[in-house]
Amino acid sequence: MPFLTSLFFGFAPMFLFSYILYWTDRYEREPKVLLGAVFFWGVAIAAGGAYIVNTALGMGIYIFTGSESATSFTTATLIAPVVEESLKGLAVLIVFLIFRKEFDSILDGIVYAGIVALGFAATENTIYIYRGFQSDGWEGLWLLTFIRVGLIGWIHPFFTSFTGIGFAIMRMRRSGIIKYAAPLIGFSIAIFTHAFHNGLASILSGFGGLAIGSLLDWTGLFFMFLFLLWAVASDRNLLKKHLKEEYKLELITAHQYHTAISVWKQTSARMRALSAGKYKATKRFYQICGELAHKKEQYHKLGNERNNLEIIEKNRVELASLKDRALW
Repeated sequence: MPFLTSLFFGFAPMFLFSYILYWTDRYEREPKVLLGAVFFWGVAIAAGGAYIVNTALGMGIYIFTGSESATSFTTATLIAPVVEESLKGLAVLIVFLIFRKEFDSILDGIVYAGIVALGFAATENTIYIYRGFQSDGWEGLWLLTFIRVGLIGWIHPFFTSFTGIGFAIMRMRRSGIIKYAAPLIGFSIAIFTHAFHNGLASILSGFGGLAIGSLLDWTGLFFMFLFLLWAVASDRNLLKKHLKEEYKLELITAHQYHTAISVWKQTSARMRALSAGKYKATKRFYQICGELAHKKEQYHKLGNERNNLEIIEKNRVELASLKDRALW
């Protein structure tokens, strides 16, 4: 029972957090299969690989120093941040290289990075919560659940999102030093913030240390939340800019245009489409609106990279075929 409880509180909140991230990408959602794959990567490959590598390198440090405190501090502040952010970031890199057509914006970078990190956190939280039970019984389990889920449940997505942002900047640049420096800078910030968090947790102890650490963590999360709102607003402005042409070409109606650029109107249209038997067509229509706007932006910035013009025309044909079946 304690292990099942730990497993539930390790995974269930991370599924919920993943859905929240998925929901924020309202204008052009990523494929569920791909998001499921990166979540699984975090659960099994990133978390499993990190456990093995961190343990092996930690043993090496202990053999060299003979000190448990030095081993614990070094592993937490130097080894774990590099190993864990590398393994999580590898999933983002794979999406960037292999599924490049799905990697369209800053928001996409945050979503992919955040969800692989939430998968990682699900496994890590389960382990820590169960260790809390092993140390202090049910009281320890509930305390670790509160800390791992309530206080720092979003901390791994916060770290890894910088890697996703770096790749997203690279994706949208034609050339220049920023294009190639952005992924390295983002990855470096991910490691630094991770190391800073772990180092602070190692130095500060007790509830006073927990309070200070939580305050700093939530300050960082607050600014990342503001950045996420900016990314969502940028996606909206992108649709507002590029779908005007489709409206003028009468591929979409005025009502559909205004629905496409509004999260709340899209939500309302999809809910009404459920009872009208038009959910699939409505959902697909607004998904194509988002994809078309992003491809037009890429064509504007990058030219006919990876057949952008062909994809744009294909999306326009599909929009026209769905126009009369999509609710607004």
